[in-house]
Amino acid sequence: MAPRTYVHPDTADLTINRVLFALSEPLRLHMIAMLAADGEVDSIELGPDLPRSTLTHHTGLLRESGLVFVRAEGRKCLIRLRRDDLERRFPGLLDTVLAGYRAQEQA
Repeated sequence: MAPRTYVHPDTADLTINRVLFALSEPLRLHMIAMLAADGEVDSIELGPDLPRSTLTHHTGLLRESGLVFVRAEGRKCLIRLRRDDLERRFPGLLDTVLAGYRAQEQA
């Protein structure tokens, strides 16, 4: 069986509209905050209580928007932030969004 492959947009193709849309949903924003804190994780760790279809939908949207890089490793689906690509395309955006998220969580 061939390993799963995932399509990711090129850095130059990332758009602010898609990135902000992906970050506008609280669950996806929480997933991004987890990835920022933990680095690369198995997708299951991002939503252990979620139905697989819901988790797949949200991680797919994050990948398609260019926020995350997804790779298969055996039966695992490993996900990490595309921090460098996002910083190159939209300087300061990710750090600003995450700072706002953390401030909201502490309030």
